[in-house]
Amino acid sequence: MADVKNGLFVRLEAAAGQADALAEFLTNAQQLVAQEPGTVVWYAIRFDQTTFGIFDAFADEEGREAHLNGAVAEGLAEHSELFADPPFIEKIDVLASK
Repeated sequence: MADVKNGLFVRLEAAAGQADALAEFLTNAQQLVAQEPGTVVWYAIRFDQTTFGIFDAFADEEGREAHLNGAVAEGLAEHSELFADPPFIEKIDVLASK
């Protein structure tokens, strides 16, 4: 794995009746992220029935910004009906990785 310095943590809460659709969206989004050379790692995760998350990491700020302006972010914006609240996106610094 390349050295990572920058990351994103995104928390997603599914709207009523949309949990399965959100899970499917996230599963399918992996294909889009695979085409982003600046995205070193990307995980779609599920905390409970309706709460999901995305963790991804990048070697540099350019990779993070490219991802924030990429296909997955576009898809999240286009499918706002999936969310109880807007996605909560946090820029984070990666202190250590393996």
